[in-house]
Amino acid sequence: MAENRDWLRVRGMGRERFAGYLVDYLDTLGYTVERTDSAEPAETQVNARLTRMNPAVPGSAKDLQFRLYPTAGGSAVVWVGPTTIEEADRVRLDRLVREIQAHLERAILTESHATAKVAPPPSPRLPWRPG
Repeated sequence: MAENRDWLRVRGMGRERFAGYLVDYLDTLGYTVERTDSAEPAETQVNARLTRMNPAVPGSAKDLQFRLYPTAGGSAVVWVGPTTIEEADRVRLDRLVREIQAHLERAILTESHATAKVAPPPSPRLPWRPG
């Protein structure tokens, strides 16, 4: 059985549209985002580099990487990087993760008129957390 590395999943929305919401929010946080869609394998790569100063973003999160892929009935996102963070940045990065997740949940529910829903998988994974 494959290891579950999903951070978030969305039901009722494809990966391209889900990636659009993620890219738009990262842009508002001050990141310059590069998005690459591929057909084989069916996935979207999102790489973001902080270019505008934002005190809410810790130093360890200046470069972010995500991979989105389709699932049955929706899509999922894997938080690829950063894989290690400084201990001093852990609390701020955890807060940033919660803010991104909360924004995606609200935006997708609102824009889809509640036909799509973001939900963390049973065991959400972030690369710097053990387990």
